[in-house]
Amino acid sequence: MISKLIDKITEKNAPIVVGLDPNLKFVPEYLKQRAIEEKGETLEAAADAILAFNKAIVDATYDLIPAVKPQIAMYEQFGIPGLQAYKETVDYCHEKGLIVIGDVKRGDIGSTSESYAIAHLGEIKVGETSCRPFDEDFATVNPYLGTDGVKPFVDVCNRCDRGIFVLVKTSNPSSGEFQDRLMDGRPLYEHVADKVKEWGEGSMDGSYSNVGAVVGATYPEQGEIARKLMPHTYILVPGYGAQGGKAEDLKAFFNKDGLGAIVNSSRGIIAAYTKDPYKDKYDEKHFADASREAVKDMIEDINGAL
Repeated sequence: MISKLIDKITEKNAPIVVGLDPNLKFVPEYLKQRAIEEKGETLEAAADAILAFNKAIVDATYDLIPAVKPQIAMYEQFGIPGLQAYKETVDYCHEKGLIVIGDVKRGDIGSTSESYAIAHLGEIKVGETSCRPFDEDFATVNPYLGTDGVKPFVDVCNRCDRGIFVLVKTSNPSSGEFQDRLMDGRPLYEHVADKVKEWGEGSMDGSYSNVGAVVGATYPEQGEIARKLMPHTYILVPGYGAQGGKAEDLKAFFNKDGLGAIVNSSRGIIAAYTKDPYKDKYDEKHFADASREAVKDMIEDINGAL
């Protein structure tokens, strides 16, 4: 699967992924009111509004980008209707030819971990029919439970041509409370990076592994270290833009071949119409046009730094 993502990145010359994290406060008022008129002040109306929001942004940007990354919590907050909107978002993005990275941060052990992997990346038989539940192409995985938690995902990746991104050094301010703690003289995240490299050797797809890593743009020094520790690992880089990560800090996340990393922006793209320099040019009826311009600016910014 990683080779398919690389092909998309190369084809569009865009090492970026758009995070589809549709908090209701980002959704234009007219979309919310239209949904409420149809379904009342219900969870179903909220789910309809975020789905319409997602589709408009995808329609405006799919020709520019290789991938999207819906964050499942933003959908789960609306209960079952929200999860239905999540699934419909995944399917719609696939219809547009996009790679879907499910930001689900799952992790458990044994059959439970395998069930998470099947739900998001694999397939399950119902009678004689094989069904794909959520059908993302990649999923994010929490490695805190060790190999017992990750191996079931790798097995499903190998069986179904899918991929994962394992949390190594996350972009949030308190990540260091655990991830930077020294163990045998090295920060914990470096030990996790070593395991990601090891797990990845069992799922190579060309020069890169289907087992990727998450390393935040907000920690460029750690990103440089992680890149050296995991030379054949693709790095998903959150934290660009709204969280403070800058393009010039990202060079070390990439390999000399110009590949090796894909940079995420969520609020900076989907809520662009509310932010400088776009809010004076686009009203809420043209929110998707603002997102398209923000995508173009991000691609230019990242490629310029590289």
